[in-house]
Amino acid sequence: MNAITLAWRRAQQATGLDAAQPHCAPPWRAPLVLLVLGLAACALMPEQLGLLTRIFISALFVLSLDLVVGIAGLATLGHAAVFGVGAYAAGIFALKVMPDPLAGLAIGILAGAVLALLSGAFLLRYQGFTLLMLTVAVAQIVLSIAQKARGWTGADDGLSGYVIAPLFGRFAFDMEGRVAAFYTLAVLVVVFYVLRRLVDSPFGLAVRGIHENRARMAALGTPVFARLLALYTVAGAVAGAAGALSAQTTAVVGLDSLSFALSAEALVMLILGGAGRLTGALVGAAVFTLLHHTAASINPYHWLFVVGALLMLVVLVSPARVWAWLRGRMGTPA
Repeated sequence: MNAITLAWRRAQQATGLDAAQPHCAPPWRAPLVLLVLGLAACALMPEQLGLLTRIFISALFVLSLDLVVGIAGLATLGHAAVFGVGAYAAGIFALKVMPDPLAGLAIGILAGAVLALLSGAFLLRYQGFTLLMLTVAVAQIVLSIAQKARGWTGADDGLSGYVIAPLFGRFAFDMEGRVAAFYTLAVLVVVFYVLRRLVDSPFGLAVRGIHENRARMAALGTPVFARLLALYTVAGAVAGAAGALSAQTTAVVGLDSLSFALSAEALVMLILGGAGRLTGALVGAAVFTLLHHTAASINPYHWLFVVGALLMLVVLVSPARVWAWLRGRMGTPA
């Protein structure tokens, strides 16, 4: 038995995934449910398509963060850097090269992946609090570069003045946000399906094993650094896609897309939904965005009080316990 097989089985044992007992649900079921729920929300809330678009983009961003924090167990507070780089790359591409949305999305994905690959090659050599502070430093460096490159990014004025061409040459981005909502939902569903397959693959199980016990996985012959760097790059690509979608659907990119506040908000969303299961990222993004929208509309000055109270509730009653209770009520295995 080779080292890779041993590492895979160890990862399955560490995460409670027995090779003799495969997943009961097919991998397409959760993405299909997500698609149905998204379409139902768009049909039932036609006047809130802009809000739904924000939710879909936020969910995509938090999915990428879940890969880093929940699956790989890496500490980060600078994940907005890859989101912002993807947004600026898509915006600059639309302004100076061509306005095609799919090409811009590909550029955003590439930009996020490249930044994650280059920064991860340095960051992932560290762990714990050191890694956390270094991710903040990288995000601040990227923010400083964006501020100084005024000719490309617009600095404090933001990047604007570009127009996104119709999707597939037929579906123009309308004022109601209908095309933007369906476009972002489609990308979210496809990415969610790919990530589910990735996380449940031998590669994903090995990364979960590294999260549980890095030293033992290394002793079994798993290339720990290479696995983590590969997952970090994938997470950067997904965050870059979220940034590109944000730039395309709002037609403006500001420095706030690189801010520490955005990284912290994404982490809050992940905590609300529960890290490590991907579906928690979707739930957390939806709950936080809806809560933010509702509380801010009621009282724009004190909405953070509601968020703080909700976080205290999450700390006292963890999402994992809530999920376990729901599974028990529905009669499904944990």
